Amino acid sequence: MRSVESRDDATARSRIRDAALRRFAADGLGVGIRAIATDAGVSPALVLHHFGSKDGLRDACDDHAFAVIREVKRVALGPTGPDQLLVQLASVAEYAPVAGYLMRAMQSGGPRGREAFEHFVSDAEQYVAEGVAAGTLRPSRDEKARIRWLTLSGMGAMLLALALEDPPPDDLAAWLQRYTAEISLPALEAFTEGVLTDRRMLDAYLSYVSDPPARDETAAS
Repeated sequence: MRSVESRDDATARSRIRDAALRRFAADGLGVGIRAIATDAGVSPALVLHHFGSKDGLRDACDDHAFAVIREVKRVALGPTGPDQLLVQLASVAEYAPVAGYLMRAMQSGGPRGREAFEHFVSDAEQYVAEGVAAGTLRPSRDEKARIRWLTLSGMGAMLLALALEDPPPDDLAAWLQRYTAEISLPALEAFTEGVLTDRRMLDAYLSYVSDPPARDETAAS
């Protein structure tokens, strides 16, 4: 009997968390417990029973969103990444609540926004290291700096693209699918083939910087 109750509790907890992700993504982080409870088909008291408070619910949303993004990135940057590309592009709309929630978290700024960003950077250090070790990513002269720039660039581009939408999209999943379709080719082209035709600008910068870091070419071997 206890195991059945535990499964029911886990199902209700996941349903509430998923409803919160969707509602936060659509209407912002100011949404109250009552609206989320209505979406999940439960009472506000049950939301508080499972999560203790709205902050506790936000913590659960954070943990789930980080785990989803971490796994998607790990697969994309691993040896099977090219084989999984079409699958991920076809299912990108499924990630709309997670992506929308995370964008809201970044837009809100403050301690939680900064904490979320640093969590992304920390996760990226792990899966980028795995990609370098697997030989699917080139090593960097300054891996921490590269990861931070990539995280800022990826999030910043998505946030700006969404902010420029007029009127704001009603269907976040459709918008995310369109955005992904628009950026996939130029992003993959830039990351794979580069933009500059030679390395003169890099060499000029390295000669300007005192004691420039050396790229560890053995990291990918």
